[in-house]
Amino acid sequence: MGKDHGSPTADLTLKYVERAQDLARGLGIDGPHLNIVEAPRALTGVALQGREADLLLSGLPPSGWVILLDEGGKDVSSRGWADLIRKQRDEAAGSMSFLLGGADGFAGDISQKLGGRPHRKVSLGKATWPHLLARVMVAEQIYRSLTLLAGHPYHRD
Repeated sequence: MGKDHGSPTADLTLKYVERAQDLARGLGIDGPHLNIVEAPRALTGVALQGREADLLLSGLPPSGWVILLDEGGKDVSSRGWADLIRKQRDEAAGSMSFLLGGADGFAGDISQKLGGRPHRKVSLGKATWPHLLARVMVAEQIYRSLTLLAGHPYHRD
Protein backbone atom coordinates (compact mmCIF):
# COMPACT_ATOMS: atom_id res chain seq x y z
CA MET A 1 0.00 0.00 0.00
CA GLY A 2 1.00 3.62 -0.39
CA LYS A 3 3.10 5.57 -2.84
CA ASP A 4 6.83 5.90 -2.41
CA HIS A 5 8.13 7.75 -5.48
CA GLY A 6 11.80 8.65 -5.72
CA SER A 7 12.70 7.96 -2.10
CA PRO A 8 15.64 5.87 -0.91
CA THR A 9 13.23 3.09 0.13
CA ALA A 10 11.58 3.10 -3.31
CA ASP A 11 14.98 2.83 -4.97
CA LEU A 12 16.02 -0.01 -2.66
CA THR A 13 12.76 -1.89 -3.17
CA LEU A 14 13.12 -1.60 -6.94
CA LYS A 15 16.76 -2.74 -6.73
CA TYR A 16 15.75 -5.96 -4.95
CA VAL A 17 12.81 -6.56 -7.30
CA GLU A 18 15.06 -6.18 -10.36
CA ARG A 19 17.71 -8.48 -8.87
CA ALA A 20 15.00 -11.03 -8.06
CA GLN A 21 13.61 -10.85 -11.60
CA ASP A 22 17.03 -11.69 -13.01
CA LEU A 23 17.34 -14.75 -10.76
CA ALA A 24 13.73 -15.83 -11.18
CA ARG A 25 14.02 -16.23 -14.94
CA GLY A 26 16.81 -18.77 -14.47
CA LEU A 27 14.68 -20.67 -11.97
CA GLY A 28 11.62 -20.87 -14.24
CA ILE A 29 9.70 -18.27 -12.23
CA ASP A 30 7.87 -15.28 -13.70
CA GLY A 31 8.32 -12.19 -11.58
CA PRO A 32 8.39 -10.78 -9.09
CA HIS A 33 6.23 -7.88 -10.16
CA LEU A 34 5.66 -4.85 -7.95
CA ASN A 35 2.17 -3.36 -7.83
CA ILE A 36 1.56 -0.46 -5.44
CA VAL A 37 -1.96 0.73 -4.74
CA GLU A 38 -3.29 3.50 -2.55
CA ALA A 39 -6.74 3.79 -1.03
CA PRO A 40 -8.41 7.20 -0.67
CA ARG A 41 -7.07 9.01 2.39
CA ALA A 42 -10.58 10.09 3.38
CA LEU A 43 -11.42 6.54 4.42
CA THR A 44 -10.68 5.23 7.91
CA GLY A 45 -11.04 2.05 9.93
CA VAL A 46 -12.86 -0.91 8.42
CA ALA A 47 -13.86 1.08 5.32
CA LEU A 48 -10.20 1.81 4.60
CA GLN A 49 -9.16 -1.80 5.22
CA GLY A 50 -11.92 -3.04 2.91
CA ARG A 51 -10.97 -0.65 0.11
CA GLU A 52 -7.28 -1.53 0.46
CA ALA A 53 -8.16 -5.22 0.23
CA ASP A 54 -10.29 -4.63 -2.86
CA LEU A 55 -7.48 -2.69 -4.56
CA LEU A 56 -4.85 -5.31 -3.70
CA LEU A 57 -7.04 -8.22 -4.78
CA SER A 58 -8.06 -6.55 -8.05
CA GLY A 59 -4.43 -6.61 -9.18
CA LEU A 60 -3.93 -10.33 -8.57
CA PRO A 61 -3.72 -13.01 -11.24
CA PRO A 62 -6.91 -15.13 -11.37
CA SER A 63 -5.30 -18.10 -9.62
CA GLY A 64 -2.34 -19.03 -7.46
CA TRP A 65 -1.22 -18.69 -3.89
CA VAL A 66 -1.52 -15.49 -1.87
CA ILE A 67 0.83 -14.71 1.00
CA LEU A 68 -0.56 -12.08 3.37
CA LEU A 69 2.12 -10.17 5.28
CA ASP A 70 0.42 -9.78 8.64
CA GLU A 71 1.66 -9.27 12.19
CA GLY A 72 -0.54 -12.18 13.27
CA GLY A 73 1.01 -14.49 10.69
CA LYS A 74 3.59 -17.21 11.11
CA ASP A 75 7.17 -16.08 11.66
CA VAL A 76 9.09 -17.65 8.77
CA SER A 77 12.86 -17.85 8.36
CA SER A 78 14.60 -16.90 5.11
CA ARG A 79 14.90 -20.59 4.29
CA GLY A 80 11.18 -20.90 5.03
CA TRP A 81 10.46 -18.17 2.47
CA ALA A 82 12.60 -20.06 -0.05
CA ASP A 83 10.68 -23.26 0.74
CA LEU A 84 7.37 -21.48 0.09
CA ILE A 85 8.59 -20.27 -3.30
CA ARG A 86 10.17 -23.63 -4.20
CA LYS A 87 7.00 -25.52 -3.35
CA GLN A 88 4.90 -23.14 -5.41
CA ARG A 89 7.22 -23.45 -8.39
CA ASP A 90 7.60 -27.22 -8.16
CA GLU A 91 3.86 -27.82 -7.90
CA ALA A 92 3.29 -25.54 -10.91
CA ALA A 93 0.41 -24.11 -8.95
CA GLY A 94 0.36 -20.78 -10.76
CA SER A 95 1.37 -17.43 -9.39
CA MET A 96 2.39 -16.46 -5.90
CA SER A 97 1.41 -13.02 -4.67
CA PHE A 98 2.78 -11.35 -1.55
CA LEU A 99 0.38 -8.74 -0.19
CA LEU A 100 1.40 -6.06 2.28
CA GLY A 101 -1.71 -4.40 3.64
CA GLY A 102 -2.16 -0.90 4.92
CA ALA A 103 -1.05 0.52 8.26
CA ASP A 104 -4.11 -0.98 10.00
CA GLY A 105 -3.57 -4.43 8.53
CA PHE A 106 -6.04 -6.51 6.58
CA ALA A 107 -9.79 -6.48 7.02
CA GLY A 108 -11.16 -9.43 8.97
CA ASP A 109 -12.93 -10.72 5.87
CA ILE A 110 -9.81 -10.90 3.69
CA SER A 111 -9.95 -14.71 3.65
CA GLN A 112 -13.53 -14.57 2.36
CA LYS A 113 -12.56 -12.01 -0.27
CA LEU A 114 -9.91 -14.41 -1.53
CA GLY A 115 -12.77 -16.70 -2.52
CA GLY A 116 -11.22 -19.94 -1.33
CA ARG A 117 -7.83 -19.27 -2.93
CA PRO A 118 -4.99 -20.90 -1.05
CA HIS A 119 -3.25 -18.43 1.20
CA ARG A 120 -1.02 -18.10 4.21
CA LYS A 121 -0.30 -15.36 6.70
CA VAL A 122 3.38 -14.63 7.23
CA SER A 123 4.86 -12.21 9.75
CA LEU A 124 7.95 -10.03 9.42
CA GLY A 125 8.52 -10.55 13.14
CA LYS A 126 7.20 -9.05 16.35
CA ALA A 127 8.60 -5.56 15.81
CA THR A 128 6.52 -2.84 14.22
CA TRP A 129 8.11 -1.62 10.97
CA PRO A 130 7.41 1.54 9.00
CA HIS A 131 5.44 0.59 5.92
CA LEU A 132 8.06 1.67 3.43
CA LEU A 133 10.74 -0.39 5.20
CA ALA A 134 8.42 -3.40 5.33
CA ARG A 135 8.13 -3.19 1.52
CA VAL A 136 11.92 -3.21 1.21
CA MET A 137 12.11 -6.16 3.62
CA VAL A 138 9.60 -8.20 1.61
CA ALA A 139 11.45 -7.48 -1.65
CA GLU A 140 14.75 -8.41 -0.02
CA GLN A 141 13.34 -11.67 1.39
CA ILE A 142 12.01 -12.64 -2.03
CA TYR A 143 15.43 -11.90 -3.54
CA ARG A 144 17.17 -13.81 -0.73
CA SER A 145 14.83 -16.77 -1.26
CA LEU A 146 15.66 -16.88 -4.94
CA THR A 147 19.39 -16.74 -4.19
CA LEU A 148 18.95 -19.74 -1.89
CA LEU A 149 17.10 -21.63 -4.63
CA ALA A 150 19.77 -20.72 -7.18
CA GLY A 151 22.67 -21.68 -4.92
CA HIS A 152 23.95 -18.11 -5.01
CA PRO A 153 26.28 -17.12 -2.12
CA TYR A 154 24.22 -14.04 -1.04
CA HIS A 155 22.65 -15.84 1.93
CA ARG A 156 25.02 -16.85 4.70
CA ASP A 157 24.04 -19.14 7.55
